[in-house]
Amino acid sequence: MRKYSLIFIPLLLWGCEQTFDEIIDVTQNEYQVTSVAGIKDTVDLKVPGDSLMNVRLIFSSGSQFNAAYFDVYASDNSKLNPSPVELFPITDIIYQNEFILKRENPIGNYRVNFFVTGFDGKTNQVAVKSFYFNNGQDNVAPVLSNLTIPDSIARGQTFIFTIEASDSNGLTDITSVFFNLFRPDSSLVVEGPFPMHDDGNFDVFGDLVAGDGIFSFKNLFASTAQIGNWRFVFQAEDRSGELSNIVEHYLFVE
Repeated sequence: MRKYSLIFIPLLLWGCEQTFDEIIDVTQNEYQVTSVAGIKDTVDLKVPGDSLMNVRLIFSSGSQFNAAYFDVYASDNSKLNPSPVELFPITDIIYQNEFILKRENPIGNYRVNFFVTGFDGKTNQVAVKSFYFNNGQDNVAPVLSNLTIPDSIARGQTFIFTIEASDSNGLTDITSVFFNLFRPDSSLVVEGPFPMHDDGNFDVFGDLVAGDGIFSFKNLFASTAQIGNWRFVFQAEDRSGELSNIVEHYLFVE
């Protein structure tokens, strides 16, 4: 079995979060949803008029129900509307209402959840529409700061280090915070770069609070690790591929 000097490096499967649009199969005698309209795949505030969405839910002919409405969720999973947005009929089968996206809303992947309340008083989710929202602000690279890491550590001793990441386009614009690691002989640990985590998983990654912009990593050096100064090189990347400033730190392993 191949042995590594750095033995605690959790495996992360890199990939994109799957988004989907669909009509949810809800069997009702009174109504049937056939499609969603009025929401583009990308909403960009740099395009005139893009802030206003004319959200429409389209039913089959003869559908009858008490109410139809939707909720809008931002990329940080916060709900943008304080109360359900009711849809009103503009034809016998098309129900519509407007929703305005604002510059202060975070950039990223959004979703709209649609609901219908039938004559029996039961409410069902009937459709989901996802889209990407660009808040129109010029892209700015993320910034790393406030690195917290020991200056020295004994082999076999578990330790946690953290770094803070910020982005003027919103924290959700940051796609990754990572580090590369160099041994005392200057050779690169080729299993990197290693992703840091802001998911609140303290037991595995040492992160205390999810989504607070402080990214963490829990590690230890094996008893066979090289003694000397190990160089950590930290950086972050955003959705546009812009890279942050580089933060370096030497940790002496003894």
